[in-house]
Amino acid sequence: MSVVIIGGNERMGMQYENICKSHGFRAKVFTKEKGTLKRKLGTPDLMILFTNTVSHKMVLSAVGEAKKNNIPVARCHTSSANALNNLLAEYCAVKNKGLL
Repeated sequence: MSVVIIGGNERMGMQYENICKSHGFRAKVFTKEKGTLKRKLGTPDLMILFTNTVSHKMVLSAVGEAKKNNIPVARCHTSSANALNNLLAEYCAVKNKGLL
């Protein structure tokens, strides 16, 4: 399973990847927009947007790509490690219940 994280703190990129790995996900982290996201996203199982630390333009671009490819989007205002842990745990619980 894979996750794309958009936004967040640059210095926490490796920590985000390690948290995702501990939940059984491969992660791609985009803290800043470097070119178009269209080619870089792929088809992840979940897209996470840290809305506090990302530009509005990048949010619109990411959500547009998610809609085109039927990717679920989780929005989180804070970009802390604890928020990411909670979000992934909740997603796994919902997924295991068969609600997604």
